[in-house]
Amino acid sequence: MSSMVLGLHEMEKTQLFLVGGKGLNLGELSKIKGIHVPEGFCITTAGYQKVVEQNEAYHALLHRLTMLKAEDRAQIGEISREVRQLIMEVEIPSDVVKAVAHYLSQFGEEHAYAVRSSATAEDLPHASFAGQQDTYLNIVGIESILHHISKCWASLFTDRAVIYRIQNGFEHSQVYLSVIVQRMVFPQASGILFTADPVTSNRKLLSIDASFGLGEALVSGLVSADCYKVQEGEIVDKRIAAKKLAIYGLKEGGTETRQIDPDQQQAQTLTEDQILELARIGRQIEAHFGHPQDIEWCLTDDTFYIVQSRPITTLYPIPEANDQENHVYLSVGHQQMMTDPIKPLGLSFYLLITSAPMRIAGGRLFVDAAPMLASPARREPFLNAMGSDPLIKGALMTIIERDFIKLLPNDQTAPVPSRSHIDAPAPFENDPTIVSELIKRSQTSIEELKQNIQTKSGSDLLDFILEDIQELKRILFDPQSTAVFMSAMNASSWINDNMKEWLGELNAADTLSQSVPNNITSEMGLALLDVADVIRPYPEVIAYLQHVKDDNFLDDLVKFAGGQEAQAAIYAFLGKYGMRCSGEIDITRTRWSEKPITLVPLILGNVKNFEPNASQRKFEQGRQEALAKEQELLDRLKQLPDGEQKAKETKQMIDLIRNFIGYREYPKYGYINRFFVYRQALLKEAELLAQAGVIHNKEDVYYLTFEELRDVIRTNKLDYQIISKRKDDYNVFEKLTPPRVITSDGEIITGKYNRENLPANAIAGLPVSSGVVEGRARVILNMEDADLEDEDILVTSFTDPSWTPLFVSIKGLVTEVGGLMTHGAVIAREYGLPAVVGVENATQLIQDGQRIRVHGTEGYIEILE
Repeated sequence: MSSMVLGLHEMEKTQLFLVGGKGLNLGELSKIKGIHVPEGFCITTAGYQKVVEQNEAYHALLHRLTMLKAEDRAQIGEISREVRQLIMEVEIPSDVVKAVAHYLSQFGEEHAYAVRSSATAEDLPHASFAGQQDTYLNIVGIESILHHISKCWASLFTDRAVIYRIQNGFEHSQVYLSVIVQRMVFPQASGILFTADPVTSNRKLLSIDASFGLGEALVSGLVSADCYKVQEGEIVDKRIAAKKLAIYGLKEGGTETRQIDPDQQQAQTLTEDQILELARIGRQIEAHFGHPQDIEWCLTDDTFYIVQSRPITTLYPIPEANDQENHVYLSVGHQQMMTDPIKPLGLSFYLLITSAPMRIAGGRLFVDAAPMLASPARREPFLNAMGSDPLIKGALMTIIERDFIKLLPNDQTAPVPSRSHIDAPAPFENDPTIVSELIKRSQTSIEELKQNIQTKSGSDLLDFILEDIQELKRILFDPQSTAVFMSAMNASSWINDNMKEWLGELNAADTLSQSVPNNITSEMGLALLDVADVIRPYPEVIAYLQHVKDDNFLDDLVKFAGGQEAQAAIYAFLGKYGMRCSGEIDITRTRWSEKPITLVPLILGNVKNFEPNASQRKFEQGRQEALAKEQELLDRLKQLPDGEQKAKETKQMIDLIRNFIGYREYPKYGYINRFFVYRQALLKEAELLAQAGVIHNKEDVYYLTFEELRDVIRTNKLDYQIISKRKDDYNVFEKLTPPRVITSDGEIITGKYNRENLPANAIAGLPVSSGVVEGRARVILNMEDADLEDEDILVTSFTDPSWTPLFVSIKGLVTEVGGLMTHGAVIAREYGLPAVVGVENATQLIQDGQRIRVHGTEGYIEILE
């Protein structure tokens, strides 16, 4: 057996780097009892390496490719073409030619063969590379086969393959190509089989695409295919396509496209029995590989041949359950406005704080909603609570209609909610000093924590943090604290419902919420405007900040006129808000205090876009608009029957909103403050572990859970493979988009906005802050990349409190994630910004620079150009 060429049966599971992903999978398939795989062999990557390893011109071209980015299309095209030409001109090594001739003599040199590429970074669980390299069908004769082997090697450098590698972080020099040569099968039908539904991700629903002739017509999009769905051994759906063309192999080699007889065009490609047999084969292959599979098959003389099987890489992982019951999982990230993956230490900290039934999948947290949906007493109030995100509620209603979660027998002891949402909120003492007392209590507790934690280290530190988390939970879930902001939220609902009923006014509470006291998050945005006021008079400081690239820039600020004042202003801001950052619920995220350069573009933007004292003017303008709206509503109400009473009740509700809605943001601020204290203490311990050589660098602790970190600190021992694997996993998770709702079958269920009378081509979302505004869309995914002009509309995936400083510079907001009471919505209302959230795929549907109109009252966006 030569290392240059291996038969399919000779391959071992460990030989990925010799035979590539496709070759390895075919080798595995050929060993599964009852699965038919066309016989063949593989020219291993050793053959490819022998062709290129001593070729200096090849390595020089590769070096030039590594310098390029995915958008450098013209240069990629030019260099890739040179690499392909060079590979085609190199003579195939004699030992490869000899081994190929040997296998062809065994299988029959007179037969036709498929010659197919198999890259080492292909058909992997996390990167399919599907369609990136070339396949050649019906190749006859050794000379032609050898020529097409060279063509396959060259196809490693098609433009699309090079760009795909750049986008997915694969080094060109680390990806090698093997070539599969398989005896041709001339099928009457072929197609693709997905063992999980590619549309819904349901792992129990198997999907088959089938058409006449070779599968190339289907893969290339030349024809439409029949589509059959099979669930648990039953055909549950069939869609028969009109099949006008098919590709067939020619005896003398090559392929041809033929017209299908008109009477056959509407015929079902596979019989019912064949569909079910193919489904059984699919489940057998899936069980062997342990993952849902994307399988290419063909049917010849009533026998199914499998010509490829690869993992389906686009499926979102299913949260694990310990039973076989049906479960429904809701994304925590969509509630918390942070849908990025969270590292293991961050996940474990979050789990220490919550008592909800949580599960982890794809580096994100999900809450199991099945217990709420199964309870007769809890189902309706739970659905009402989910009403703030219609996409989640709509998905849950679909699940209920399907009877996926069955109601348990009625629980007589469970409380049944009696109050309608339009009723007045429960009585609550309208005393603003309650808020200042709660804030003072939180601040005192954090100061005590800062003092006490200084004396802790080693295992004692982790024990201390675990104990202090009980204090954090006590503050976070303090009934009085919750009652304060709930009374304001209920008052907002009351105002919106009743003003709509009595006055025909939509979302009246939005304007009434502008410029309220005690909103720590909106104050942060205004505070950064004040920092800009300090810096604006000093051109030397501005010039210096425009070119800084180092996080130590604050040290050198004092060298410039006005630098001392600028440094003091930035330090004062960081003293109050430096524990914040994007994705702040993940304790492993770098904070502004640790990376203050993050704030520089925002400060410079404020210097450029605003006049002095903008923060006071903005706040006062919002306050006056709120007061004017209050007076207008009360005056209009007094004209109604029983108007004095209506006005009196409305005034009480408005006072609740004005006094208490600002506090809605404070518990999160206190929680993140506490996290920052824990984080700083843990990073000191991590530095000690790094100095002792237990970990390579301090950030490695982010890939351990809290308990694992505790053990490592106690024992000074660590299996480093854990860190390496979790880093790889995290890189995969970053590429995944978490669903709002996923079932235990893996099905992603999506709700819809039920809107009538929307303009044509309008993009629907959830209205969270009233008003209509036009402007230039700025699609920004990272806050650090923001370069906003006054009058811009921010379009992004999500905004947590760290994005608030951008809100002062924009005139409208569009996000893919969010609800009525999430942070972005609360701050948008307080700043008087029209906002629409929960807009699916907004960052793809809206292009940076387009002129758009945001309808914050009705909840939709129009693209104007």
